Amino acid sequence: MTEAEMLNAKILIVDDAEANLRLLEELLAREGFMQVISTADSTRAIDLFTAFQPDLILLDLMMPELDGYAVLEMLSRYIPKDEYLPVLVLTADATIAAKRKALALGAKDFLTKPFDTIEAMLRVWNLLETRMLYRHLKQLNAEVTPVIHTTQING
Repeated sequence: MTEAEMLNAKILIVDDAEANLRLLEELLAREGFMQVISTADSTRAIDLFTAFQPDLILLDLMMPELDGYAVLEMLSRYIPKDEYLPVLVLTADATIAAKRKALALGAKDFLTKPFDTIEAMLRVWNLLETRMLYRHLKQLNAEVTPVIHTTQING
């Protein structure tokens, strides 16, 4: 993975607090990420997800209308089982129950607010690296599988 490939990743932020959205947008921009969209309206999360096809989702848990848990449940219907799409939960709820529930619903990582900005960006990089490596491996498998299958038939 090159840094340019990583910086080309699409990131979706869902948080009902405008201040949190601006902070995350600024942090990601400083890192060099340019394909970032955000919403303070959690009811738009699925529409934005399907239209934007992000590589990473940064998700708050405590939001009106649809909380982060409901968004995670809805996302599970749209993300194929053989796909790795990381969701990083960023929440003020520091309870073990919140962490366990979010991770059980498909979140790949969990940070409590207020979070250390350096740690948050390191987690973003790590999750994106895993996403890119997973996609690369999936592509290689797709290229190799027909060759193996043909060899077995012809062999």
